[in-house]
Amino acid sequence: MPIITLIDILAILLIFFIVTTTFKTRESLLKVNLPSSTKVLGGEDSSHRVVLLLSADGKMSLGDKILPVEELAGALRRLRSDKPDARLELKADEGAPLGSRVKVWDAAAEAGLEIGDLPLRIVLKE
Repeated sequence: MPIITLIDILAILLIFFIVTTTFKTRESLLKVNLPSSTKVLGGEDSSHRVVLLLSADGKMSLGDKILPVEELAGALRRLRSDKPDARLELKADEGAPLGSRVKVWDAAAEAGLEIGDLPLRIVLKE
């Protein structure tokens, strides 16, 4: 009889761990140091946006896939056709060259996005 009680307890623990588990969101492979501001107020929640990362050395990733600048416009077009409701967010390293940012904006314009549709992420200092 004691084994049946042990099985019940294990089943309850298993259900508890399944219900309380939080799953880790997939992060990009690029390391980005975001610029921060003490004056700007936080905007809308960006958790539902697809992240376009730009690292200090000019590498880019869309979601969890690293891709070269030349393929960015095509990837943005595919994303827009596959997920028309998806919204983008640009997270650029503070050391990212301005030329790389302009290339991202050019690729977004080529894919049919407007610059206003691609907000830049700013982290607030506390």
